[in-house]
Amino acid sequence: MAFVLPDAADADSPLRPDELQVLRAQYEKEGDYVGVQTKFNYAWGLIKSNSRHEQQEGVRLLSDIFRYAPERRRECLYYLALGNYKLGNYAEARRYNDLLLDHEPGNLQASSLRGLIDDKVAKEGLMGVAILSGVAIAAGVVGGMLFKGARRR
Repeated sequence: MAFVLPDAADADSPLRPDELQVLRAQYEKEGDYVGVQTKFNYAWGLIKSNSRHEQQEGVRLLSDIFRYAPERRRECLYYLALGNYKLGNYAEARRYNDLLLDHEPGNLQASSLRGLIDDKVAKEGLMGVAILSGVAIAAGVVGGMLFKGARRR
């Protein structure tokens, strides 16, 4: 029987708008004196969103926590990796995820996220190769036509 890793469930499970609004209201209520836990909770909700703008804001808030609250860095790593993955910043996602796996090699969610990141990188790499191949072929055809036209003169 094969061992199946739990998938990175947070990758595609946004909060309901009313749930995110509760987190937003608490964050805004605390204003300039927002606590680290409140900021983390709101950032977590934003990362889970399907809105690119909200995901970017979530990554920004988590980056602040990562920078200014060293005791919370480990908690931020997975969600920074997930947020960057959802934004298409695969190198950053891999960097944060690998840092987490360095500290917690048995973290199943991070292992699952590593697979998602690797799949996207491979897929986009193949797309890039296909695009470059198409451009090279088109350049060859145009170059051949120009060369043939120059020989006729």
